Amino acid sequence: MYERKDLLGLRDLSGEEIMTILNTAREMKAKIDDPSLRDNSLEKSSIVTLFYENSTRTKMSFLLAGDYQGAIVKDLGVGTSSVQKGESLVDTGLTLDQMGINIMIIRHRMTGAAHLLARNVKASVINAGDGSNEHPTQALLDLYTILERKGGFKGLKVVILGDISHSRVARSNAFGLTKLGAKVTLAGPSTLVSSSMRSLGVEVATDIPKAIKDADVVMGLRIQFERQKNMPFPSLREYSSLFGVNDETLKYAKKDCLVMHPGPVNRGIELSSEVIDGANSVINVQVKNGVAVRMAILKLLTENRR
Repeated sequence: MYERKDLLGLRDLSGEEIMTILNTAREMKAKIDDPSLRDNSLEKSSIVTLFYENSTRTKMSFLLAGDYQGAIVKDLGVGTSSVQKGESLVDTGLTLDQMGINIMIIRHRMTGAAHLLARNVKASVINAGDGSNEHPTQALLDLYTILERKGGFKGLKVVILGDISHSRVARSNAFGLTKLGAKVTLAGPSTLVSSSMRSLGVEVATDIPKAIKDADVVMGLRIQFERQKNMPFPSLREYSSLFGVNDETLKYAKKDCLVMHPGPVNRGIELSSEVIDGANSVINVQVKNGVAVRMAILKLLTENRR
């Protein structure tokens, strides 16, 4: 059951609420491949994306998720909007409220931006990433991909490695995976993963082969240079050598482990091309599942508004 007005993060969701979204996504996925199954169930819903940060996968999948269900979907185009004239986030939201928007999807560099917007508008708000806080829909599509391939979560060892400190994806996944019974390890160089992350109920590691040993899922993360003031390691070559995942490193994981990445992937840095394109990789599957999950979220939020 999902009866909330908004989707702002996984920190406050119950395992039952998460599974409601994942089970609804299962129903939605067939509509991606077979246009004849698409309907106009959201034809009276108006949806707008407000992306204050760049995006390919998240924005496009939300636009398609609305289109596939018959909604009116628009992109604000922040770069050419009144935001450039100094309009505040709340004022932008109130303006869209007056225009009859039902769902606002926001990505913003400021932690808490989605929560601020949700408190001030009548529309439902979906957090598409706020600062280094959370990226709930990315985590949900990751969870759905794991559920689809592994059948469940209890007892699974999931290793998330890379730029943990700046990753909203890592946080949302940690919240969701632990609630569903998985064992999570966050791994990377000591400059990018803090021991304080153990407060999330996860393990923290800096030795990648040791961390990956017997893993069911290995998820790489992009190094977010845009959020860093100083280079967190001597060179990309050293990072790749010590903390990147290649065919040799992957041998420590289980033979049927899933290799995941939220994208975009820096080939040869976080993951080698052999790993990205290998038999264990479900990176492209994640992209398709992202549309299904976002279709499910739009459906559930719309039903709550009726």
